[in-house]
Amino acid sequence: MVDVQGMTAAATTAAQLPQVLGGAPAAILMIDLRERKVVYANSSAIELTGDRVSLPVDIDVWGDAAGLTDLGGKRMSETQSPLSLVAGGIPVAGEPVAVHDAARRGSSATSEQREATEGRLLWVTGFALSGVLDMPVDGPDDERDLESRALVVFQQLSNTEHGERRRLEVLRDRAVVATEMSFTITDPRREDDPLIWVNPAFTRLTGYPLHEVVGKNCRLLQGPNTDRSAVDRIVGALRRREPITEILLNYRRDGTAYWNQVSISPVFDGTGELVNFVGVQNDVTERVLVEQERRTALADAEEARGQLRLLAEATTQMTGALDVADACERLARIVVPQLADLCAVDLLDRPGSATPVRMAVAARDADDEARLRTLGELRDYRVGAGSDTGAVLAGLEPVLLSELPESGTDRYDAAVGSPAAATYERLRMRSAMVVPVRARGRVLGSLTLMTQHPYGRRYTSRDLHLATDLAGRAGLTVDNARLYETEHAAAVTLQHSLLPALPTVKGLRLAARYLVGMDGNQVGGDWYDVLPLPDGAVGIAVGDVVGHDLRAAAAMGQLRGVVRSYAWDGGLPGSVLDRCDQLVQGLEMAAMATAVYARIEEPDLAGHRIVRYANAGHPAPLLLEPDGTLVRLDRQRSPMIGAVPDFGRRSGPGRAEAEVSCAPGSILLLYTDGITDIAGEDADERTDLLERTVAHLEPGTDAESVVEEVLRVCVPDGLRDDVALLAVRLDD
Repeated sequence: MVDVQGMTAAATTAAQLPQVLGGAPAAILMIDLRERKVVYANSSAIELTGDRVSLPVDIDVWGDAAGLTDLGGKRMSETQSPLSLVAGGIPVAGEPVAVHDAARRGSSATSEQREATEGRLLWVTGFALSGVLDMPVDGPDDERDLESRALVVFQQLSNTEHGERRRLEVLRDRAVVATEMSFTITDPRREDDPLIWVNPAFTRLTGYPLHEVVGKNCRLLQGPNTDRSAVDRIVGALRRREPITEILLNYRRDGTAYWNQVSISPVFDGTGELVNFVGVQNDVTERVLVEQERRTALADAEEARGQLRLLAEATTQMTGALDVADACERLARIVVPQLADLCAVDLLDRPGSATPVRMAVAARDADDEARLRTLGELRDYRVGAGSDTGAVLAGLEPVLLSELPESGTDRYDAAVGSPAAATYERLRMRSAMVVPVRARGRVLGSLTLMTQHPYGRRYTSRDLHLATDLAGRAGLTVDNARLYETEHAAAVTLQHSLLPALPTVKGLRLAARYLVGMDGNQVGGDWYDVLPLPDGAVGIAVGDVVGHDLRAAAAMGQLRGVVRSYAWDGGLPGSVLDRCDQLVQGLEMAAMATAVYARIEEPDLAGHRIVRYANAGHPAPLLLEPDGTLVRLDRQRSPMIGAVPDFGRRSGPGRAEAEVSCAPGSILLLYTDGITDIAGEDADERTDLLERTVAHLEPGTDAESVVEEVLRVCVPDGLRDDVALLAVRLDD
């Protein structure tokens, strides 16, 4: 038996399925065999002759009026035409005839009309009704008259079928179809438009013999899954006396279902009175099923492409996550609404933990997000403790719940009481999946996906596979993010351990910051230092060793120690950097580094201090004077440490220093290039932003406020490089 349930889904689109015999209803004639006259014609047949003849009319006259010829161009009246054969009681299983409008229109036909219809082909099928109608002798006169009638059907061959080779194939195929074509005739003048004749092909198609259907309406072929909208369209067309073609699900006498293409045409007599409806039925089940399979295959392919797009998008989005919380949030936002109406991501905060933390939720309705968080709190999910989420967290198999009851009495809420049940009710869950978020053999958490009543779909095993794949990718992202956070924290700790605590220096206010960039899981080479010297001066330094690895960090620590050592000896800034350069190159401590070293001398009687400085390829420090004047300390710049072999011994006198007098209330700002050199941005514009920020500081701003304002304005989110910042304010 045909799968009726599978067919029902295609019923609404049956009109789009392939047409077995063409989309337009056929032209139909009835011929009186005793008088060789056309007595009835439907609207399509009347269009062939226009108003040039009135019924009843001789078959040859009708053929000439319709412009019918054989394929050689001879008129029907001049040949042994299919009409003549049918009128002689000889059945015609299918023969081609041509329509020449010039012949039927005469000289009045325009060239456009002749061009539009010249060479049109019709396929003719005809047979006498006598011998196939088993009617009682006392039946109605109209029914007894049918035994002296013949039925002729003209079907048009489309223009695309006119190629010689293609035309022969079409004629051959249609000859086969015509012999199995099912015909019916009804009488609309009688109550309920009953069947008054069916041919043997109808019996073979439906299993109903003639005597069981005569006097009954053709709706006896309908059944429980017949598309009612298609039936309504047929009824409407019959009421309007219009031809119609529909494909609908019918049922044979034994109850088996089949797809039936039905073409119904009204037949009118010479006075325009409706006398019959002629129906042509064809079993198109095979073609419908093929079309359904094609559509299903296309739908499956599109679904597979959609799943691949979702996986690719999820991977891209989660790869760009900054931390664990961001990764979970991105995952939840990706699956809603593409895969779920509701989503919750729960993670165990550490291996061996028994209670997960709800890291992220997402929902079509924003109000449902708060409910999801509330449900997580009320349910108090625990590893292995009486819930699907707990079971998944304990390492058991993923859970697929294709259909959840709409009431709050399901297995979830029976154990947890009314608060969770009320929240459950408001979430309107229909279907759910719970899959583990797993990485490197450990369950890190769970991903819960849900659809909602009334429109959410039911999840299938295919959805479960997709959700499991997504959760696996999320698990790797979460695990990597956790490793990054751990390494990042360790790097920050190590980095800060290499930096000094700022000393308390009389007459100076100091503030410093060290920010680890996004690549901070690898320690860097940025550093700062403040060193009170034995002679009463104060040495300050900022530097940056090239690289972001342990070697750079080690070199930074060594270089800072060397600077402190040479500065402690009382050397001037230029000589301190020269000696550092020689030692670095001699001992191969680092590849290259930039640095600024300055000596802040003791104040004179007016409180002014001389600041001497030397710069080895480092960004220029800034001096903000008490009157708001900003000075860039960029004089006497020299190459980077380690850049020029034997610099200061073979290439000249070495690094020179510059000096500047600073009044009380002045501010010095030293920094590394992480604040100005940012990928994708202009370094000069970043430097201008820094200088404007410092220049706009209020008079009297302390060192801490200077550092905070510079970081607020000049450091972007997602900082990738390390930043060292040192501010020194000279007391008033």
